[in-house]
Amino acid sequence: MTLIELPPIGIAGIGTYLPARVMTGAEIAARTGLPEFVVLEKMGIRQVHLAGPDDTITAMACRAGERALAQAKLAPQDIDLVVYHGSEYKDHIVWSAASKIQNLLGATNAYAFEMYALCAGAPIAYKAVRDMMRLDPRLNNVLLVSASRENDLIDFDNMRTRFMFNFGAGGGAVVFQRGLDRNLVLESAVKTDGTLADTVIMTPADEGVALLPGEMGSLHGRLDVHNAAYMAERLGAVSLDRFVEVITESVEQSGYRLDDLRFLGITHMKRSFYLEILQAVGLTAEQSVYLEDYGHIQSVDQALALELGLAQGKIKPGDLIVLAGAGTGYTWSATAFRWG
Repeated sequence: MTLIELPPIGIAGIGTYLPARVMTGAEIAARTGLPEFVVLEKMGIRQVHLAGPDDTITAMACRAGERALAQAKLAPQDIDLVVYHGSEYKDHIVWSAASKIQNLLGATNAYAFEMYALCAGAPIAYKAVRDMMRLDPRLNNVLLVSASRENDLIDFDNMRTRFMFNFGAGGGAVVFQRGLDRNLVLESAVKTDGTLADTVIMTPADEGVALLPGEMGSLHGRLDVHNAAYMAERLGAVSLDRFVEVITESVEQSGYRLDDLRFLGITHMKRSFYLEILQAVGLTAEQSVYLEDYGHIQSVDQALALELGLAQGKIKPGDLIVLAGAGTGYTWSATAFRWG
C-alpha cells in the first residue's frame, strides 16, 4: 500500500476584536455583593469587555476575521471556507452565523458552516479543519472565526452561576493555510464527561435577556445551573486530570514529550486552578498568559491567548505550544502547534 504524504497546515494569520466598553472587577463585586478581593484575586477578573449596540456576534467575528486576513496578506476572495465555532447565542436563533460572516467579509469564493462545542470549541474546530484541509486540495485557505457575548445571559444575583461571572465579549479568528510549513497545526485530543450534560442550561425567564428579536416574539432566558452540588463535586474530582490528559495526548500524538512544551494558551478560569494546571504540565506563569483583563470569551480565548503570547514574547520560533479549553457538557480539548 502506498502511503500518501499529507501536506502541512499552518497558521497564516491571527486576529481578535474586543469592544471598547469594559466592566471592572470592582464593578462585578459591587453588582454581586462578593468581596472585591474574591473577584480580583480568587476569580482573577480585573475587567471584562462588554458588547456595544453594534457588537453582534457576526460583526465581532467579522472584525476579527478582517484582522486575521490582513496579517495573512490575503483578500477575502482567497478564502475557500469560513467556519464559525463560537457561541450559539447569536444575532438570531436557529440560524447560521457562518453565512452572514462570509457575506460581511466578502469571501465570495468560500462556503461556510458552523461547528459548536461550547467553550471547548476552538481546539475541536482546529482538529476538524486541519484534517479536512490535509485531504482536500480545494481547501487552500480556511478562516476559523468565533465570537461571544454570553455575559448578556448572566444573572449577577444568581450565585449558582458565579463561575460564569468572568464572561466577556469579543471575537477571534485564525487563518489556516494548506502547504504552509510554519506555525504548524499538529495533533489534538478531546475528552467528554456526559454525566455533566444537563448541568448548565438556558432556562426561561419572565424578563431579562430577549432571545428573539422583538418582531419574532418574547422568548427570554438566562444561563443557570442544575444540580450544582454534583457539578462541583464531579469537576473537582476529574477536571485537572482531564486537562492534563488532553494537553499531554495532543503533545505525544504530535511526536513530542510533555517536557518539550513551552507555552500553554488556555481558557480563563479561577486563578488557583489555572496555576494548578500549569504546574501539573511542568510550566510556569511566564510560559502562559492569564486572561484577567479579558475574562472568558468562550472559544475566542485560544486565539486571544495566542496573540497575547506572541505580543508578550512568550512564544518563540521553534516552540511547541498547546491551546486548550473546556466547555460545559462537559468536554476538555487541546491542540498542539509547532510555532515559527
